[in-house]
Formats: sequence, C-alpha cells, structure tokens
Amino acid sequence: MAAYDLILKNGTVHLPSGAASIDVGVVAGRIVALGSLAGDDAGETLDCTGLDVLPGVIDTQVHFREPGLVHKEDLESGARAAVLGGVTAVFEMPNTKPNTDSAEAIGDKLARAHHRMWCDHAFYVGATNHNAADLAELERLPGTAGVKIFMGASTGDLLVSEDARLAEVLASGHRRVAIHAEDEARMNARTGERIAGDAASHPVWRDDESALLATRRILGLARAARRRIHVLHVTTPAELALLGQNKDIASCEVTPQHLTLAGEEAYPRLGTLAQMNPPIRSGAHRDGLWKWLQQGVVDILGSDHAPHTLEEKSKPYPDSPSGMPGVQTLLPLMLNHVAEGRTTLQRVIDLTSAGPQRVFGIVGKGRIAVGYDADFSIVDLKARWTIEQDWLASRCGWSPFTGMTVTGRPVGTVVRGNRVMWEGTLAESAIGEPIRFEAIDFG
Repeated sequence: MAAYDLILKNGTVHLPSGAASIDVGVVAGRIVALGSLAGDDAGETLDCTGLDVLPGVIDTQVHFREPGLVHKEDLESGARAAVLGGVTAVFEMPNTKPNTDSAEAIGDKLARAHHRMWCDHAFYVGATNHNAADLAELERLPGTAGVKIFMGASTGDLLVSEDARLAEVLASGHRRVAIHAEDEARMNARTGERIAGDAASHPVWRDDESALLATRRILGLARAARRRIHVLHVTTPAELALLGQNKDIASCEVTPQHLTLAGEEAYPRLGTLAQMNPPIRSGAHRDGLWKWLQQGVVDILGSDHAPHTLEEKSKPYPDSPSGMPGVQTLLPLMLNHVAEGRTTLQRVIDLTSAGPQRVFGIVGKGRIAVGYDADFSIVDLKARWTIEQDWLASRCGWSPFTGMTVTGRPVGTVVRGNRVMWEGTLAESAIGEPIRFEAIDFG
C-alpha cells in the first residue's frame, strides 16, 4: 500500500522559511510530509525537476458572470482559465443577473459550481440599499467570501453610494468588507469629461480624486463602525499613502493590469480593450503603485477578471463596457515582473497566497506546511514564452496581453492533492470545492 497519495519530487519548494530542495508528501488532500521521501511509494509522483513549487495562488477578485451573463463567461470556463494560469482558488464577485445578494443566490452559485469549477471557490454577497439588515447572517453562510460594496457604479446594478446607507452596511456583521472605492457623485458630475470615441478620456472622467475621495470616506465610516475593510483594485499612489496610515482597519489590493499597463501606451494600442474600472492610469501612477507595493502597503494581488465579448468591447466609448479578463495572466505577468527585477518571488507569494489567507482568514490554505491543503502552483521561472490567443480559455476569447513575451510560465496546478492541470492539459474532471473560513467554521 502506497505511503502517500501524491509525492512532488525534485522541485524547489517555497516554504514559509524560504526555498528548499525537498519533496512534498500528500495524503487525502493535505500535506503530511516535507523532506527527503526517496524510496517512499505514492499513488502518483510529480517530477518537478527544474521547477519551483509555490503555495497555491488565490485570486480574491474574479467576475465569472454566472448566472445571467454566461455569453461572456461562466463558472466552468472562468475556473478553467484560472487553473491553466496556475490559480488554485478564487473569490467570485456578486454583480451577476440576478445579483448575488441573498441566501438563495449564494446557494444557487454553490450548486452551479459543484464539480463544474476546476479550482476551489467562494462567493461574495453584494450589499444593496435594501439588504443591510441581512448581511450579518449572509456573510456567515458556508462558501461566502464576505460582503462586497460598490461605492461607484460599475458593471451591473449593485450600488451603495450614500454615507448613511454605507454606515448601515458596515454596522451589520463582523467580517472584513471588500470595497470598490470610486465616488459616485463626483463621477456623475464629471460625465462631460468623457470624449465620444476616445477611451483615453476614461481616467479623466473617473479621475484620481474620485478614487481618493471614496477611499477617504470609507475609511472614516469604517473607523466609526469599527469594521475592517479591504479596498480593491487601488489605482492611485495617494490612496496607497492614505491606506498605509490606516493599516489597523484597512487592507488593500492592486491588480497586475495596473502594475503592467500605462495609459499613454495602452489606450492608443488597445482602445476600449484597456477600459476598466477604476481605470488604467498613467505611467507615473503605475510607478507609484510599485513604490507602495515595495514599501509593503499592498496586501493582495487580485486580477479583477471581468470579461466582456469583443463585440461588446467594440462599441464606441463610452458605450463600451468596462472590464478585461485577467485570471489566467495574473501569475505569468507577476513572474515576468520578478524576472525583470521589479519585485521578488517571495513578495509575489505573499501577495497571492499568504496575504489572502491572512486578510480573509482562509482555513488550510496560503502556505506549504504540514496540515495545510495540498494546493500548489508549479512554475518554470526560466521559461520565455509568448501569451498566444490559443492558450486563453476565457469565453470572452481575448486578453490585453495577447502577443506579450514573458519570462515565467505556469506548468502545473494542484488543488487539494489533485493534479488539475499539467503542461496545459486539464484533468478529466473538475473537483473544486468551497473555501472554508475561520469566521464561519470557528465562530
């Protein structure tokens, strides 16, 4: 009888203490041994010679569009893109049709996801102007990532923009609340800044002050409510400077898109394909995000995977929808930034595994250690390759990074000891299960 269900051999394994040339033994989906396992038997052995074994990447912001918008994406296709890109778990957002704003909607998503999603998963419940009284109960449902607030309108019709309503939401419940921080009133007053047919006017309309004003407001409301918040997809250095002064109550996220693209180049080349909320801003903004990431202010990297079809994106601005795919390219882009010296692999690991676990209280994920889930993102740090159209799995069928040559490639994705992707080939069946959280499982 085999001692292990799975052994990963000959790889460079990234432990909390650093990189080590050791083997990893897995039984029943969990890590049970780290060290030399030469001579031990296993039901399956993965030879990771020349590869780096990272803790499983957790993408805490994706929009997989199911139910109601499945012509853009669904839970299966989005999760397929995730694992092909080395992502082992995702938090999915509530702006679907209907909105995910009730226990019934959460239950429906969990049922749809069961063994259709290739990765583990949790679902946000959306705050509305009418469900604040229910949120304390809703945030404790199994498989729920927490509450999401849209302070500024984006794709869908979830919007809570007034301070009194925001205070009601923050007063209901205890878990960390995720925030889309753009000021709706300021944006409504600035719609005249949009130039028809010119997507480069998008960051002029949804300007720095709109983001900073909303972030400042939600910090004040969160402090008054004594409620922890997580500010998503931060795009301005000024916000990160402010968030750095409020780490006792606020965590924050940046996206690979905002760390990679600069408006001066992106809008002329990509047009509306570069349009997202909050916007891609200038090269100076991008450099400022890197500064604060290197200062340790940023807690998490999320892709904000938000697909639309090419037909939808081809509408003239501002009729074109905001959002771009990103779950499959999150890890390749960040490995390329490591290769080019902008950050370290250790920092990327913290932002994509240990950070999400720490911020959201995920049970059993976020590090390679005995007793933890056997989730691994296995990569070739030296592989130089080009992101091609035929590699993309999102139903929307495009990426702003198609044709980009990068260094660092996802080779394998292991979820709870199951090899769900190896060398671009998926397993025979999807095995994703709901993510567990300390706040739910342990009160």
